[in-house]
Amino acid sequence: MSLLWILVIAVVVLLAALLALTATRPATFRIHRAAVIQAPPEKIYPFINDFHNWVYWSPYEKLDPSMQKSYTGAANGKGAVYEWEGNSKAGKGRMEITDTSVPSRVVIKLDFLKPFEGHNISEFSLDGKGNSTQVTWAMHGPNSYMAKVMSIFISMDKLLGKEFENGLANLKAAAEK
Repeated sequence: MSLLWILVIAVVVLLAALLALTATRPATFRIHRAAVIQAPPEKIYPFINDFHNWVYWSPYEKLDPSMQKSYTGAANGKGAVYEWEGNSKAGKGRMEITDTSVPSRVVIKLDFLKPFEGHNISEFSLDGKGNSTQVTWAMHGPNSYMAKVMSIFISMDKLLGKEFENGLANLKAAAEK
């Protein structure tokens, strides 16, 4: 058997193993991070429930300083819509607040259109205890086949989790002023 055939067989076996491993990945994903902020939920809630205030804390706002943004629907709360289009890092997408519970919960339908299409749900939970609040930022949704392949090589929890941690740290700094 020639070296070329051995190489072809090895590539086919590796590809089959990759496809088999991909098939074992979960159909959905969930990422979440939490931080304690020294402020009551009533002070933190407006930073999350009003997309105009995301500029003060969202790590995604810094991805493209010239990002095009539009705000439609309600001014804040349920029905508020935020759309953006930016460079390759920021991409293109849309967020809509679909449910709220003042001052403890905000649920957002998150649609990424570029560079990769994805449709997820993002949730913020605020649990006040005295003068502090535990804020949890979570995102969940379907795990596309391409996302399953990528998850073999890159931990999406670590990658996105780091951005959530940065966002919560920014939110903490803004709310504790």
